[in-house]
Amino acid sequence: MSNIPESFIPFRRTDIINLCLEDGKLQGEEVELFQEFCEILTAFFHFRFHTTLESIKDNYTVFNPNSDVKTLQEPSLQQYETMEHEVIKGFEYILERANYIQLSDDIVQQSLQEKSLINLKTDVDFDDFDQFYCYYRGDINETITLEKFKFFKQEKIIDILERVVLLIKFKGKGYFQAKAKKDKKYQDLNFIPGKMYLYFYKNIPKLDIDLLFPNIQTSMTWKDKLLFGVPAIGAAIPLILRAVPNILLIIVAILLLLKADSVVQSIEVDKEKVRDIMPILVATLSLTMTLGGFAVKQYTKYKSKEIKFQKEVSDTLFFKNLANNSSVFQALVDIAEEEECKEIILVYYHLLTNKEKLTPEMLDHKIEQWMIEKLGINIDFDIHGPLNNLEKLRGKIVYEDNNEDEIKEVSLLSYDQQGNINILPLEKSKMILDYVWDNAFQYNGC
Repeated sequence: MSNIPESFIPFRRTDIINLCLEDGKLQGEEVELFQEFCEILTAFFHFRFHTTLESIKDNYTVFNPNSDVKTLQEPSLQQYETMEHEVIKGFEYILERANYIQLSDDIVQQSLQEKSLINLKTDVDFDDFDQFYCYYRGDINETITLEKFKFFKQEKIIDILERVVLLIKFKGKGYFQAKAKKDKKYQDLNFIPGKMYLYFYKNIPKLDIDLLFPNIQTSMTWKDKLLFGVPAIGAAIPLILRAVPNILLIIVAILLLLKADSVVQSIEVDKEKVRDIMPILVATLSLTMTLGGFAVKQYTKYKSKEIKFQKEVSDTLFFKNLANNSSVFQALVDIAEEEECKEIILVYYHLLTNKEKLTPEMLDHKIEQWMIEKLGINIDFDIHGPLNNLEKLRGKIVYEDNNEDEIKEVSLLSYDQQGNINILPLEKSKMILDYVWDNAFQYNGC
């Protein structure tokens, strides 16, 4: 169940169009005209978003860690900064159009302190980043069942983000070379300095956002350390007690070599065994094997625990990953294009079929109520985006007997002095879109 209404419309564009037609307010020729309007509108915005995607791809090439193409000439520092700016600007643009929301820094920091599903102590060094952005869509609550002590099950309500997009640009080589001199763990990096990484995930617990970072450092929680350390100490005590006689033999042998006879007299040990070299060697070997075997056993337990932790993280990232790097842009552009068209179609349809004048606020409420009645969903409709898009669609309405050069461009949507919205009828709206589409390219110098 969603915590708060969002602007995202969780239905296909074709479903929204069919829902408008099934509403029964468009009759006869209007049905076909509306379908044609939606078709040319979709084609135009597909063209616009394709242009945006091509710009992002051109600028992202030098930052792509998986790029298999080369540039003819390395960009200058100024060009490099401009390209980075263009990628970030395009990234924010398509996420805004896709109705994604930027995740607050407070939530990210909270995920480092609290846990939901994976019980790990985590640390992320945000100083490693030149750029960092995290967006999400779909903040819902989900009830899950957890197994505890094999036989006991517990239900837990967790906060889930249905979609998460992460953009990280790491600092350059010099920064990490300096860190490697101070800390060996930075000598083998899981990422390439100076590159820009993008990740697209589904159904991530809000408090496990930290697991998505490629530079995350994990360790046991205090509870795990106690569960690991207390049994280890308990197992070590009887071993040490059994090894005390052998330890005493070794100590006495060393003291005799140092001619510390007075000290030897105070230790209760068979002096004949000490003077015989074999018992000492046997004692030394026995002690080494006992303590060494125990140390190896405890280290193996620790590594098994560590591997289990890493598997939990890997499973989370592998099975919930939707796209990486350049493919993230392609996926988001497709979503943004769909959202933009759905919003415009809904706005245009309700303005077209409503008999009374509507202000933006009235129209926003009307669409939200219509979505509840028709689909049973509560959304926070973004009214201003589609209104601005329709207002910017300007063109000429040209009939066969008119001279196009003498006709002025008009906007598909306008406002009267009272702030009410005016929309052109279907036939004229389609002519405006047709004009805009015909003039998308101006290669003939006209």
